[in-house]
Amino acid sequence: MPQSSDQQARARAFHALHVSGDPVILFNVWDAGSAKAVADAGAKAIATGSASVAGARGYTDAESLPMEQALNNAMRIVDSVDLPLTVDFEGGYAVDPKLVAVHAQAMIEIGVIGINFEDQVIGGAGLHPVALQTERIAAIRAVADKAGVDFFINARTDVWLGAGRKTLAEGDRLGIALERAKAYAEAGASGFFIPGLADETEIAAVCEATALPVNAMMFDAMPPTARLAELGIARISYGPGPWREAMASLTAAARAAFEG
Repeated sequence: MPQSSDQQARARAFHALHVSGDPVILFNVWDAGSAKAVADAGAKAIATGSASVAGARGYTDAESLPMEQALNNAMRIVDSVDLPLTVDFEGGYAVDPKLVAVHAQAMIEIGVIGINFEDQVIGGAGLHPVALQTERIAAIRAVADKAGVDFFINARTDVWLGAGRKTLAEGDRLGIALERAKAYAEAGASGFFIPGLADETEIAAVCEATALPVNAMMFDAMPPTARLAELGIARISYGPGPWREAMASLTAAARAAFEG
């Protein structure tokens, strides 16, 4: 079913924000209230983080949050802010490409204009084979094209985070990531996400090797924003950091109140 022209306009605007050397900043949110707060701060787009969305509802990460709840949460955000929304889709809440596509279509139908889509095996070990992951990406692209939405598929590789960090030799990671960047682009990905990578030389190598806009995730060991821009990064996200900071602030405020 074709989606609205407004959704397509937001999707195109979101694509245009991804400029190598002038990265869009996505300060990740977890619900409609946090989305409004970030929008009021001057955000150009809204992005959820799966760990934050799950944690705010008493779940752990890694698709422990039911798909229906993730969908309802995204719907409330779409209805609450007038900005493009990209959702952390984790592994698509399925392995089978057809079912992943069904779930992606549900996100598109409520007005979401993009997703993060990761390649680690949820609940298992290692990364999905390249052939399977590209089939999954292509299935998402097919339903997005049918809906008439220039859907932003931010293809995440867990080479440096989670599954990859546990199973891949450090010296092999860059080569594996570059192979996956090429394959994911050919399958229909819109961007390439490299969470966990902080080494400047390797960040630059990824940016130089792929035509896809590259997304880095901020954490304590990361270079500053200006340096990431110099290295060619086009998108900077904050993952679970904002939610953790908000919860730490709440705990501190509550403790102060209890202590009088």
